[in-house]
Amino acid sequence: MRDRPTCSIKNMSDHEYFIRPVRPEDSPSLIQLIYELAVYEKAPRLAVATPELITKHIFETRTANALLVFSGSLKDPGEAIAFALYFFNFSTWTGRPGLYLEDLYVKPEHRNKGIGKALFKELAIIAQDRDCARMDWSVLKWNQPSIDFYEKCLHAKTQDEWVSMRLEEEGIENLKNINTKKE
Repeated sequence: MRDRPTCSIKNMSDHEYFIRPVRPEDSPSLIQLIYELAVYEKAPRLAVATPELITKHIFETRTANALLVFSGSLKDPGEAIAFALYFFNFSTWTGRPGLYLEDLYVKPEHRNKGIGKALFKELAIIAQDRDCARMDWSVLKWNQPSIDFYEKCLHAKTQDEWVSMRLEEEGIENLKNINTKKE
């Protein structure tokens, strides 16, 4: 992936921002933003990621990817103010990969300045570069401001016919002991 600022943004106040892929030294900043997202989603106790886990899974195993948005300019970067964490999946029906956006977060004081749109734009470029047939993500049912943004600004469509399913660590462990013999 490119390691240049992928998008430069100016808001009405002429504050500058730039987007670039996360680097290993950014892991603490990414963890801070992840924690802030967990607080926003009313689940801070579930945010147990560490800089070491981020380093392992983004930079070593390459399980996921992330973009960071920084205030300031490339020459004079400020703080990390937003992120998008994503990975690639595969569609059996299209025979092509897809980009799954796990999380996108913009600090409250930096919202409504085009940063979310800029992150989605960069993700669309990445998706096209990787020949992705689609982009998917989930949103909490109570997060109406985000739902409105996705539907009105991005023209995203809800997938009402699908139900989200999940197994966490205990459920995964229990699967190892499941009886697969027909009785």
